[in-house]
Amino acid sequence: MENVFRYYEFSGFFIDNSGTFQENDICFSELNEQHFLIFEKQYKGTELTYNLYVSKFNSKKEIGQKPPEILELLVDNYDKSIPEHRIVLRKYLY
Repeated sequence: MENVFRYYEFSGFFIDNSGTFQENDICFSELNEQHFLIFEKQYKGTELTYNLYVSKFNSKKEIGQKPPEILELLVDNYDKSIPEHRIVLRKYLY
């Protein structure tokens, strides 16, 4: 997954303090001034999973600090080996 984050220029992971992602770590990539893709790092037991969201904030400074105006789950349990998951990510970034 680290290659995915670097390739698509996601930020580093940081703790969500907005309550939206239950204090899980998140990272983001900017689509435009108000729309962002967010990966949520989540532990289900001992298994590490990633959820991919598209969101809207007034600015990127609000990410992880305030709840988003819009939040839509795109992929639950993102797996880079599944072509449909990669297609969803590329659809938003290109």
